[in-house]
Amino acid sequence: MKKIQKYDLYIYLAIAYMFSIACRLIWVYQFSDIDYAYWHGQLMINTNDGYYFGTAIKNLLFHSNTNNPILPMAVDTYPGTIYSIYFLAKVLPFSLDTIMLYAPTFISSLIVIPIILILRLFKLTSLGFFAALIASVTWSFYNRTMTGYFDTDMYALVFPMFILYFMIKFLLIQDIKNILIASFLTSFYVVFYPQGYVAIGSLFFIFIIYNLIFDRKNIIFYQTILLFSIALIKIPLILKLILFTISFIFFKKFKNKINFKQYIYIAIASIVIFLLFSNVFSLILSKVSWYTTTGVEGGKLHFYDVAQTIREAGKIPFDIFAKRISGSIITFILSIIGYILLVLRKKEFLLFLPLIAIGFFAYIGGLRFTVYAIPAMAIGIVYLFYTVLDILLTNKPSYGLKLSRQSQINILIAIATSIVLYPNIKHIIGYTVSPVFIKKEVQVLDKLKNISNSKDYTLAWWDYGYPIWYYSNTNTLIDGGKHHHDNFIISQILTTSSPVQVVNLGRLAVETYIDSNLIDVNRSYVPVANLIFKGKNPNDFLEQLKKPNFILPKKTRDIYLYLPNRMLNIFPTIDLFSNLNLETGQKKYNTFFYVSKRFKIFRNLINFSNGISIDTQKGVIILSQERTIPIGKFTITAYDKNNKLRVITKTLDENSKIHVIFMKNYRQMILLDDRLFHSTFIQMFVLEHYDKNLFKPIILTPLVKIYKLRK
Repeated sequence: MKKIQKYDLYIYLAIAYMFSIACRLIWVYQFSDIDYAYWHGQLMINTNDGYYFGTAIKNLLFHSNTNNPILPMAVDTYPGTIYSIYFLAKVLPFSLDTIMLYAPTFISSLIVIPIILILRLFKLTSLGFFAALIASVTWSFYNRTMTGYFDTDMYALVFPMFILYFMIKFLLIQDIKNILIASFLTSFYVVFYPQGYVAIGSLFFIFIIYNLIFDRKNIIFYQTILLFSIALIKIPLILKLILFTISFIFFKKFKNKINFKQYIYIAIASIVIFLLFSNVFSLILSKVSWYTTTGVEGGKLHFYDVAQTIREAGKIPFDIFAKRISGSIITFILSIIGYILLVLRKKEFLLFLPLIAIGFFAYIGGLRFTVYAIPAMAIGIVYLFYTVLDILLTNKPSYGLKLSRQSQINILIAIATSIVLYPNIKHIIGYTVSPVFIKKEVQVLDKLKNISNSKDYTLAWWDYGYPIWYYSNTNTLIDGGKHHHDNFIISQILTTSSPVQVVNLGRLAVETYIDSNLIDVNRSYVPVANLIFKGKNPNDFLEQLKKPNFILPKKTRDIYLYLPNRMLNIFPTIDLFSNLNLETGQKKYNTFFYVSKRFKIFRNLINFSNGISIDTQKGVIILSQERTIPIGKFTITAYDKNNKLRVITKTLDENSKIHVIFMKNYRQMILLDDRLFHSTFIQMFVLEHYDKNLFKPIILTPLVKIYKLRK
């Protein structure tokens, strides 16, 4: 028993780490026999952004995407993530795909270590163990660090929790070495996770406020301000390491030669330098602005704002907010109570407040932020269990059990922790998110890779940008990071009824993009839309692009049009970006579009799950008992035995502008207006109608169709 107690920390760490990994391997087990989820014998990742980092790493390994203009910026912005995985791919006997798949599992699970260590500082190691179990698998953290979720989120919490550990350890034992380590970690954190400036900057300020309130006469505190300021200013990492070393030596050598007032001056100067050479405040304001913005972005031209179409950037219901942080509403409330109680007894836990604040901002700013509040809430609820049980079991008989009071408390906390874990593990089992692309879609991109050049461009909606990079080695105009004003261009291409405009706008946009300076002085993307519409009436210019004699830049590469079936579900959202007057920001057309695979046919009625019906005998769409819409044309598409698409159209009402398309092989129905029926996407993907003088079909499959622009 004494040996177990001696090694209890290592036992707790090992069990918690393995538990976190095991829970993340549930997804692997669930997809182990699903063929469409595999490519080259390996499960594919399940987050689009993973292919951004993956492409950069693949290019370093194999020089596969040398003409991608964004990859140098990717390496420059996320060097920690990209070079660390590149190193692993070089030294480990696994493919890059395998490392990308499992990296989140093993890296994010490290969060259990600082949680246990923090509670150990207060001689509550077992509580740290239980809190680590909860935090490692809570909804939001799991969703963003599960196996296959290859993104910088796997570092988002791990680094701050280690930094908090050394901050709190400093508060308890007053050894500046702990702040030196925390500063080192801070410097590396922003190299792995640049978005972390906001979280770490907030921790820095709460650390200053805490010490000014409780320990402002401590000389060592003022030394720490200099170290943290160095960690957060935006200078090269190697220069930071040199400054850390010089500062540490300086404080050691001259600690008896500098008086208290001089230390205060050093601290004030450090904060001034931090404010001048760090943009933490502007980052915070810009993030708040971006995640709370609505509608159309103003300016000389009015573009639709992408923030309102991204699920993670929208306000979330309170029950989802609570579940993502604690697994259930009851657990969430108890966690807050426990955290407050913990702070009242151990004020050092006030340092968690910035992370809690960021997590709670999710209620209005979007679900991705909930992850930051998880560790504090996990610790809070376990501490509440401990406090209540400690009171209840005081001076209580053991009922013949040969267990110490602490052992009884631990057993009961274990039971309570299991109850808290249940909804989170249930969520993990039910969270069967599929890979970004399925095998047949990747096969299409692999074929494109073999017939294209790495300097070529593939025009597609931004959701598919990074996977297109990774699997086809071609480039895109918009992607998961560059999706601002240029969304208008791709939206216009996909929704226009003019094939000539598609070719002219596509060629003009790509050649302008290549010829322009991609990055401005602020390291921001320069939208192509800003360049091609500059000094022009946008509405008149779009009309000019419909003319065959429009003068285009010289062709320097091939351009492909990527049209996937999966885009049907987001087509109305895509339409939002071009369905507006750029001069006024006003919507141009009222849109009618509905797609569904959930319907039942009963005699002459086709009943959809949302209450809409089609009466095939009367030729009308029944929206309600009082309202019906006549169907203009009813179209059926089907593949024959030679895998050729056949299209049959029947006119029901010549005066109606409403169409119904039944995609027989997909068992999919589309209800749409005349404008969208004649759009590029519907005509070229759904119906395979295209101008042979302007487009060359490259790959035509039921899931994806790719055309090459002839001009």
